[in-house]
Amino acid sequence: MNDVKNDVLHRIRTQMATFSKGQRQIADYILENYDKAAFLTASRLGQMTRLSESTVVRFAAELGYDSYHEMQRALQELIRGRLTSVQRIQASHERINGADTVGEVMQRDMDTIHAAIENVDRAEFNRAVDMLLQARRIYILGVRSSSFLAGYLNFYLHLICKNVTLVQSFAAGEIYEQMVHIEPGDVLIGISFPRYSITAVNAVHFARDRGADVIAITDSTLSPLYAASSAALMVRSDMISFVDSMAAPLSLLNALIAEVGRRKPEDVAGIFADMEQVWNKYGVFGRLEDE
Repeated sequence: MNDVKNDVLHRIRTQMATFSKGQRQIADYILENYDKAAFLTASRLGQMTRLSESTVVRFAAELGYDSYHEMQRALQELIRGRLTSVQRIQASHERINGADTVGEVMQRDMDTIHAAIENVDRAEFNRAVDMLLQARRIYILGVRSSSFLAGYLNFYLHLICKNVTLVQSFAAGEIYEQMVHIEPGDVLIGISFPRYSITAVNAVHFARDRGADVIAITDSTLSPLYAASSAALMVRSDMISFVDSMAAPLSLLNALIAEVGRRKPEDVAGIFADMEQVWNKYGVFGRLEDE
C-alpha cells in the first residue's frame, strides 16, 4: 500500500479539480485547518464552511471513504504526530465536555481496545512471537510516555526469556552503549507512539544497521518505526488532552507476554515454581492475617 496516496490531504489535492463549488470550500478549509478539522463533527465542519452537514458527508464519500467518521479518523491519524501539547489541549475541548470525564475517558479506552481486537494482524502477531522465541538476545526500548510500556514488558519477559535487556533512555548516547553488542540473531522491540521520539527512531535504525531484527509496536504504517521493522504490531494509542492513553497498547503487550509464555509452558512452570520458593523464603509478599 502506498501511504502517501492514501493520505487524506493528498486525496484532496489530487481530486480538487473534480469537486463542486461547495466541496472545494470544504477542501480548502481542511487543507488550511487540518489540525482543527480532524476533531470537528460533520455538523460543525458544515457550520465552519457555511454548508449543510449532508454536503460534508457527501464530500467524505467523494474522497472514497465509507463515512465521514472514517475520513475524520484518517485525518486524525495523519496529524496525531504533528500536534503540540497546546494544540492537543485545544483539540480535546471538542471531544471531552467535562460532564462525565471518567465515563468519557474510559469509554474511549474501551473503544481503542475494541478496535485493536478487530484490527491487530494475527499473522504478524504470531511472527513477532516466533521472532522472540528464536532470538539470541532481546532488547526492549520505549522513550518518554512509552518508557513505562517498555518497563512493563521487560518485567515479564525477563522472567520467561533469557538475555532480555531493557534499554534505558536517560541520555541518548547511553542507548547506543547499551546496544553496542546487538547483532544478527538479536531482536529489538521498539515502542513508540505519536509524537514519535527521534531517540527511539534512531535507536531502531541503529539496531537494523547492526543486522538485528526489529519488532515495532506502534500505531500505523505512517509511523517512522514501521519502515524499519521486521514485524510491526499496530495498535492505536489515544490522545486525551495532553495525556497519551495507552490502554490498547498495554493490552496488546499483555497478549504478547501471554502467548510467549503459552508457547514455553514447561519453562514458565519451572521458573515460577522456583520463584515461589524464593518469594516465600525471603518474604517478598505479605500475608493476610488470619482473623
